[in-house]
Amino acid sequence: MKTELDITADLALLELTGDERVRLEAEVSRLLDYFATMDSIDVTGLEPTTHALREGNRLRPDKPAAELASADDAPSAESLADDILEQAPDLEDRFIAIPNVL
Repeated sequence: MKTELDITADLALLELTGDERVRLEAEVSRLLDYFATMDSIDVTGLEPTTHALREGNRLRPDKPAAELASADDAPSAESLADDILEQAPDLEDRFIAIPNVL
């Protein structure tokens, strides 16, 4: 009868020698004991953690420049678009034309 270790080794296309099998059985047993210890800990009321260090976002807020500046001196979205279009080398209507790549 095959053990779970043998089945897993077969699925991973591993050929284990006798010594490797004994060592791996001991290591897997230690892992399972550790998981059992972790499972016995009461975590009721704890929020899930996605990262060990809780730091805020170090990037700027994801908002248009008009919303970050004061309302008096902020350019409108339309004027920003016009400024960008003025710098384009080639336009078709209000679209930036680029060369075909294929």
